[in-house]
Amino acid sequence: MNIVRIILAIFLPPVAAFLTVGIGLHFWLNILLTLFFFVPGMIHALWLVVRRAGNNSIPNIPGT
Repeated sequence: MNIVRIILAIFLPPVAAFLTVGIGLHFWLNILLTLFFFVPGMIHALWLVVRRAGNNSIPNIPGT
């Protein structure tokens, strides 16, 4: 599933952010970054996915 999220983070960053953290602060921040500048949105989404993959013990709580 992480490979799919990484691919989504490259091509559709808000979708990857939504699948990783749900609707919360990071999701809306990612939409804003993607609308203004695509590359920062992509980097933010990749950061969210990799951070989540590195620590699987964190529950999927929106806004964290």
